[in-house]
Amino acid sequence: MKLLEGKTALITGGSRGIGRGICQVFAAQGANIAFTYLSSAQKADELSSELAKFGIQAKGYQSNAANHSAAEQLVNDVIADFGKIDVLINNAGITRDNLLMRMTEEQWDEVINTNLKSVFNLSKHIARPMMKQKGGSIVNISSVVGVNGNAGQANYSASKAGVFGFTKSMAKELGSRNIRVNAIAPGFIETEMTHGLDEKVLEQWKNLIPLKRGGTSQDVANACLFLASDLSAYITGQTLLVDGGMVM
Repeated sequence: MKLLEGKTALITGGSRGIGRGICQVFAAQGANIAFTYLSSAQKADELSSELAKFGIQAKGYQSNAANHSAAEQLVNDVIADFGKIDVLINNAGITRDNLLMRMTEEQWDEVINTNLKSVFNLSKHIARPMMKQKGGSIVNISSVVGVNGNAGQANYSASKAGVFGFTKSMAKELGSRNIRVNAIAPGFIETEMTHGLDEKVLEQWKNLIPLKRGGTSQDVANACLFLASDLSAYITGQTLLVDGGMVM
């Protein structure tokens, strides 16, 4: 039997990069997939068609996870279309890198809202339906940058570190209702965002990693699958680093 057979997963930022990889792995394991995207309806339609080949229901929703009311509407729409939500993957995220002395208030607010407030928005609105069905799994995508920090990424580091504390607090609040809340902190993952980097920069990164390679979206997706499925039924409030040993 497939690990997510008959379950419905909502994945924010699902149309590209790590989010797309999560959608693909979850669909292959039997989950019905609801995912969000910001702009490209064409990419969303292509992904929905690709996922449907696994014999599951898939639908993309244009929604901004950083918007509180939009997140509420999203949860209501997904439940109306799919009947329930068993798994939430809070994956929406952006970078607006700059040194502190040059960072604008807008750059700070945009990253905090997209990366951290979005986790609050979706978790808050999905908590009540999960309580009614007496179970669920929430997985928040953070980053090793939230552990170690990084020059030029004070906004990103702060947002991702905030996810750790939020995850632990929600695990304590929701555990008695059989809702598990965990986080994943990816390291250097090769996606569309990294393809434009200079080869020398890529090699410098890889030399810092004990496994001597960048991760893939599937590496992160497989970790999400573990935390979303019953394989991790007794795990909550934890952060799993998927970083090839970069942070020890």
